[in-house]
Amino acid sequence: MGTVLGYLRPYSRRVAVGVSVKFAAAVLELLIPLLLEHIIVVSVPARDLPSIWRSGGLMAALALGAALCNITANRMAALVSMEVTRNLRRDVYSRTQRLSCAQMDRFTESSLVSRLTNDTYNVHQMFDKVQRGGIRAPMLVLGGLILTFLLEPALAAVQLAVSLLTFFTIWRVTRRGIPRYAQAQSAADTVVRVLQENASGVRVIKALACQGRERTRFEAANEASRQREEEAGTVMAAANPLTDFILNSGLVLVVVVGAFRVQAGAMDPGRIVTFLSYFALIQNATLGVAKIFLRISKGAASAKRLEEVLLSPEDQPVLPPDRTAPAELGMEDVSFSYLGVEPDLDGVSFTLQKGETLGVLGPTGSGKTTLAALLLRLYDAGEGTVYVGGRDVKSLSRRDLRRFGAVFQNESLLNDTIYENISFLRNLPREDVIAAAKTAQAWDFIQALPDGLDTHVDIRGANLSGGQRQRLLIARALAGKPDLLVLDSADSALDYRTAAALREALRRDCSGLTMVVISARVASLRDADRILVLEEGRIAAQGSHEELMESCGRYRRTAELQRGGEGL
Repeated sequence: MGTVLGYLRPYSRRVAVGVSVKFAAAVLELLIPLLLEHIIVVSVPARDLPSIWRSGGLMAALALGAALCNITANRMAALVSMEVTRNLRRDVYSRTQRLSCAQMDRFTESSLVSRLTNDTYNVHQMFDKVQRGGIRAPMLVLGGLILTFLLEPALAAVQLAVSLLTFFTIWRVTRRGIPRYAQAQSAADTVVRVLQENASGVRVIKALACQGRERTRFEAANEASRQREEEAGTVMAAANPLTDFILNSGLVLVVVVGAFRVQAGAMDPGRIVTFLSYFALIQNATLGVAKIFLRISKGAASAKRLEEVLLSPEDQPVLPPDRTAPAELGMEDVSFSYLGVEPDLDGVSFTLQKGETLGVLGPTGSGKTTLAALLLRLYDAGEGTVYVGGRDVKSLSRRDLRRFGAVFQNESLLNDTIYENISFLRNLPREDVIAAAKTAQAWDFIQALPDGLDTHVDIRGANLSGGQRQRLLIARALAGKPDLLVLDSADSALDYRTAAALREALRRDCSGLTMVVISARVASLRDADRILVLEEGRIAAQGSHEELMESCGRYRRTAELQRGGEGL
């Protein structure tokens, strides 16, 4: 929690001023019962009406001053809490953007969304409530006890015993509540994940009439979250009734002990009224402390989750180049596993020279996308070496990696103009965007739109066809003039004529560009300088199109089937 608390350090002066104002307000509130005692014990028996008016006016002034001080301090606390939470959320988001794909897989997207929303809100509430009541409530309790000990030690001892028992109860309840709030936040992550899956896959869900199944999944996740929240709430809810019982019992004891002492002539009757005023003040302050502990419980659990993101180590450091790569692009005995159980790639080796094209073919789950992810250093290989640009990919900086262009299967478009979707926050010249759109075979349909490049695209490109979305993604990858272009099933939504025109445009406009083309279509790979045939994470065969047609049965059968079975 120390890292999150460190965000308060730049605001330490403002916090100190707010705490001082709260301290002054607590002092003013503590003086009011003393004036009340003076009126009851001194002014009323003496029938001194001017003294009563003076003391009453002073009580009203103290109450007004305390109210103004509390309002001022509360506004300062709210502003500080908002600014601290804004900075915290900004840094968590920034760190999330720098997480490696492996770390993203461990945290999960739903958990990161929950941490950026629910957890930062809980931390905000903790900072706010602690600044508002963290000084006032303890000050009222301690100040009230000190003043009552000065007035009547016997009754003050009763109040002290009640306060100690109350704080012990709150501490025990809070100690049990914090772990349960952490479990409740994890359950909330599951609810967010189910919602994300339903939102992203709504078309498939409706097409397959799976609404009932998804409703059941959501209800199960929602019920689990409710149960965890109920368990945490039940534990923490015990604090209020327990403290009420203890404090009310103490109130009875104060009245009983005070009555006996008044009857024995050891205490003035008016002092009982003063003690009851202080006891009410201490009671309300103690309940305020209980609420603060509740906020601290939730905030501490959330702060721990935020620190897991903020303090997550950089697991992809940039290493100094140790040797010259044998080729522009390649792998040397590379093995990789997502879960660390079975290899998703095993012993993969190939080389490619600058300006050549690598084709990758294989059935679903054979490791094609994994190979592309390793080339772009989205993941680091478990064993072996990956070469890109004539260097070990681990020696490339983020700036170097940004010179690569890639189109993956599940990319989405921004809710912005076509120009911004292709430029993608790079402020590229419109001439480069138009050139990339022409190469990607997207310029014809862009021109036909009402506003051309300035046409607005709905979220995820909902107002475009699948082929149009795919061509915009290819244009995005080409617009930055990359040194390496990776196309992962980038032609899957294109008709054969458009796909052929795209291949021809790439050969014409991107000559000399090193490319990796992953496709299920042999026609998209046949012009590649080297083709890999993957099976279960291993290279079953590699070579040119003509070589594989002679030596690889799987490749030959795939090519013949895609030609309409003419070779069968």
